[in-house]
This record gives sequence, structure tokens and C-alpha cells, in this order.
Amino acid sequence: MPRTLTTWLLIAAAAAIAVLPVLIGAADHLPEPFPGADAEAEEAVQRIDPDYEPWFTPVYEAPSSEIESGLFALQAAIGAGIIGYCFGVLRTRRRLERSGAPGTRAAEASAPGGGPGAKRGGAAR
Repeated sequence: MPRTLTTWLLIAAAAAIAVLPVLIGAADHLPEPFPGADAEAEEAVQRIDPDYEPWFTPVYEAPSSEIESGLFALQAAIGAGIIGYCFGVLRTRRRLERSGAPGTRAAEASAPGGGPGAKRGGAAR
């Protein structure tokens, strides 16, 4: 299968995963259509132990759920950017090593007298 077709199929699958729950009304029975895991956990704790008192308060509490959701999306985007950058660096490094570009291990190993075990500077003893 050509790479471009695979790419478009993956994009279509990701879009379907994102859109289908909204179209079929997966959260219609809930009071809030997209409750977070925190809200569901809080409800579960209240059902199990109604007298439970939280021992920690958040450092920052967003004034609305929209702002909280936006901050979460920003955090996810920053994390995805960092992970993408790391993958890009590793992939480029591997490509350069395979091509034998200057400054890579492959180029040093192929140079006369080079390589990781070669002695540098001075006469042999």
C-alpha cells in the first residue's frame, strides 16, 4: 500500500474516532456532555464514602470548565510538541549516521585510524 494512501487512511480513522462519539450522542445521558475524569472520580468517592474530606487543594483552579479544558489542551499540545521534536532529532540522527555525514559515528569509524577504539594524539607506546 502506498505511503500516501496509508497516511490518508490514518487521518480519516483519527477524524472518525474524534467525530463519531459526538454524532451518535454517546454522552447524551450525562448532565454534562464531556465530564472530565476528575468529576467522575469525585462522584465515585462521594458514593463510596460521603464523609470524605479532600486533603489537598489545587494550586490554581480555573474559573470555568472552558478555561480548564483550554489549559489542558495547551498542556497536551506542548507535550506532543516535545515528543515530536525528540522523535525528529532521533530520526535525523539515525539518517545522518547511515549516510556517513561528518560528525557522526559512522563517519568517524570509516575514517582512517578513526573509530571509537582509536588512540588520539601522540605516538603509540
